[in-house]
Amino acid sequence: MTAITEKKKALTFQELLFRLQRFWADQGCVLQQPYDVEVGAGTMSPDTFLRVLGPKPVRIAYAQPSRRPADGRYGENPNRLFRHTQLQVILKPPPERIQDLYLESLEAIGIDLREHDIKFEEDNWEWPVGGAWGVGWQVMLDGLEITQFTYFQQCGGMDLDPICGEITYGLERIAGFLQDVDSIYDIVWAVEPDTGRRVTYGEMRLAEEEQFSAYSFDYADVPKLWEHLKLYESECLELLEKSRKMDEMDPLALKRFPVLGAYELALKCSHVFNLLDARGAISVTERVGVMARIRSLVVGVARAYAAQGELLSKEVNSVVVG
Repeated sequence: MTAITEKKKALTFQELLFRLQRFWADQGCVLQQPYDVEVGAGTMSPDTFLRVLGPKPVRIAYAQPSRRPADGRYGENPNRLFRHTQLQVILKPPPERIQDLYLESLEAIGIDLREHDIKFEEDNWEWPVGGAWGVGWQVMLDGLEITQFTYFQQCGGMDLDPICGEITYGLERIAGFLQDVDSIYDIVWAVEPDTGRRVTYGEMRLAEEEQFSAYSFDYADVPKLWEHLKLYESECLELLEKSRKMDEMDPLALKRFPVLGAYELALKCSHVFNLLDARGAISVTERVGVMARIRSLVVGVARAYAAQGELLSKEVNSVVVG
């Protein structure tokens, strides 16, 4: 069989996503849609960061576009992106066979484990701004990192009970490996069924990379970004202050209190910070201070979310007992 024939049989980008989603759906995962606020990683979606809190079991999987302004290269670097796509899988509590399931998922997308070198290299994960960390590994496929595999231990500065298994696939890297291409932009995204025409990653995303890189590095208005940060932070702090009185709220008001809204505001602060960083507008001293402010917001939201969950659970239990 020729290399060209093998390449033709490789999964397209969207087929890769479909296969992984189907695999994890068959393991009992709910397939969530991508979160529609800017995040730097799939972990920052509330479907991970907030759902890992508390005792309720969770099995969920979702693709998440992740924006990292400083990583943009105007579409000129074949391996660096302003916005890449992760597939996030959350298993709480983690099944005993979680590592075997992961390896089975690689076979489901056409990777023959007998023919490739798979290594789990220790790479403990941490998100200091979120007060989150976990014990984990980066998964190397023939020397290429394709997945981050983590057992979450703490989130929002709180110990997790139960701990949570997280698997984060780098979809562009895996697709590039499967298709044996040197540039992300040459990845075949899809094939038109009627004509057989190949739609490439570049056709779908290159303009986005060029323009958002230009915005992040050249056009973003620094004074306005600082003002945005101030406004988002102020509103988030107001909500967190009001959340301290959740124990005085009636059941309906408690259920409707917008902790999730506060989290979106905290994420907005994080994204604005990343834009300021890309613009070179934050000094070393300012960086430490701003990160501490954002950490206070994110950790505050996590604690409010946990408190809200506990109060709602008590309400349910009191109704059942009554």
